[in-house]
Amino acid sequence: MNIQILDSWLREYLKTKASPYEIGKYLSLCGPSFEKITKRKKDYLYEIEVTTNRVDSASVYGIAREASVILPRFGIEAKLIPIKTCYKGLFSKKVSYLEARVDPKLCKRFTAVLIRNVKIQSSPAWLAERLENIGYRPINNVVDVSNYLSRELGQPMHTFDYDKISGHLMILRQSRKNEKLTTLDGQEVILGGGDIVIEDGSEKLIDLAGIMGGKNSEVDKNTKNVLLFVQTYDAVAIRKTAMSLAKWTDAARLFEKGLDPELVKVALQKAVDFLQELTQGKADKQVLDLYFKPFKANKVEVEYNHIQKILGISLAKAEIVSIMRGLGYKANWSGDTLVVEPPSFRASDTKIGEDVIEEIARIYGYHKIPSALMCGALPEKQADSPFDFEIKLKRILKALGATETYTLSLVSKSEVSQNAYRLKNPLGNDTNFLRTSLLPSLTKAANENKGNKESYHLFEMANIYLKAGHNKLPQEKMLVAGIFCGWDFREAKGVIESLLEELHLSYRFKLEDTKNFKPSQRIIFSCKNNEIIGQFGVLEKSYIYYEFDVEKLRKYSAPFAKYQPLPKYPPQIEDLTVLLPKRTKIGDVISSIQKTDIHIYKVELTTIYKDSYTFRIYYQDPQKTLSNHEVEVVRKKVIKTLKQKFGGVIK
Repeated sequence: MNIQILDSWLREYLKTKASPYEIGKYLSLCGPSFEKITKRKKDYLYEIEVTTNRVDSASVYGIAREASVILPRFGIEAKLIPIKTCYKGLFSKKVSYLEARVDPKLCKRFTAVLIRNVKIQSSPAWLAERLENIGYRPINNVVDVSNYLSRELGQPMHTFDYDKISGHLMILRQSRKNEKLTTLDGQEVILGGGDIVIEDGSEKLIDLAGIMGGKNSEVDKNTKNVLLFVQTYDAVAIRKTAMSLAKWTDAARLFEKGLDPELVKVALQKAVDFLQELTQGKADKQVLDLYFKPFKANKVEVEYNHIQKILGISLAKAEIVSIMRGLGYKANWSGDTLVVEPPSFRASDTKIGEDVIEEIARIYGYHKIPSALMCGALPEKQADSPFDFEIKLKRILKALGATETYTLSLVSKSEVSQNAYRLKNPLGNDTNFLRTSLLPSLTKAANENKGNKESYHLFEMANIYLKAGHNKLPQEKMLVAGIFCGWDFREAKGVIESLLEELHLSYRFKLEDTKNFKPSQRIIFSCKNNEIIGQFGVLEKSYIYYEFDVEKLRKYSAPFAKYQPLPKYPPQIEDLTVLLPKRTKIGDVISSIQKTDIHIYKVELTTIYKDSYTFRIYYQDPQKTLSNHEVEVVRKKVIKTLKQKFGGVIK
């Protein structure tokens, strides 16, 4: 995720003489990446990319904390200025002004404090200007404080109009399917169930927790008493809700990454200080604090030899301890074992020794670790590489006029069979299943190109994912599939036959009806032992579709054509035009002509005009050159077969 902060704001927590460009340069080498630095009047605006596992850095204070450790590595003095708060409320499990019932599985820490007799007005100019610089619209002095501190400390918070909470009761629970809530942006959302919501004493929903507050409990110009609300929610539940509703607020982006519950207390204290100063309100001395599983530091151990082996360099033990302590870790040596206790804001990201080594490496500087070129002999090329065959297959199809396309492996429920794998954490409803066929994807691609007036042929080579048994990973099956748009059936079939011939593959085919294809217009291709290798046919939407198992094509194909010596005696070739009844299967006609006499070497269909079909017949004898009389005898047998078997009329 990307965040924006001002240089002047950063320096409220970072004491250094480093220039903005030095800060950006050196932090990008060892920490979060500074994507852009923009001059804003007398200030500078940083645009910073923070990786998903480093939500602790997604704030002004988090960046200052990183800079205080990284800048000294480049000879620049830097010191972190600690967060200062004045409010000293009493944090307890019960308060007189609010009753809360909280599901501990959904909320790790739930805090709230009442601020009475507030005056709602515009925020001071400096505060409004800072919010505008980072992309927020100033609203009023209460809402602006929550937005401001969310960026400063990386802890989202929310403010309610206390008098709009019926019965001064808050119940944090999972939503029920089809419950409705109007959020602060005026949109009504219909919940799918399992979302974190808060209802009041009248059983109305007042908050879509971690995403956006409810319109019916918002702070407005008439608000007199504000309930400040700071929590840590279940990250998975927040992500699921944000994705299902497509509501990606800054709060949701922070909560979904797993925030530090220890940050809640200092964020609430800082917010109370701000609100009392800007609204002239008075905060209650008691703070409701439901902290179900308080933080306990875990220990991580890693051997000194292992650190050296992974880094490829030798670092002094004292320097390693200095780096870890600078990052807020407790670190000590027990002989040759480094024992580390991560701070609360890094506990979820530091579980094994390699996590510790990663921190040492980045602060020491990846740019300082010596690099070495790969050496040694290159591995021998596989004799029967599947990749080579796949490339060959693609080249043949492209030579036959096809255009390769790429589509997503993740599809909607309507595009898969019943036995498809469903993702537990999908990007959206249109990408929540692993596909079981390439047909829906290619059909969609064809529909998107309907504006193309000329005929075209799209193909794709990709995996489909089939059930492999309970609690097993899916069976990945590589297919090559294509779709013809605006093509004649025979021409399209000719392309497929050319493909199989280029692979030097002996095959048989038969008609077989199935779903999605028009009746009597689907061909099944098979090889030895009647093993099916693919299909070809006309879809119900009149597209022509084919699909082959790539591994089976590779299994039955040959790298070279079988050598056949040139015949000693040349063939006699002639064209025979036949008028055939409608619905005559031309494949059967060719087969019958071929079987009429042993002297018929080959039969080809050359032209079609209405119901007239011209066949090119090759007459040949391996022992001699056939005379005209001998050819005439065979021809008469062919004509007789065509008349008796198919009702054909010679033209």
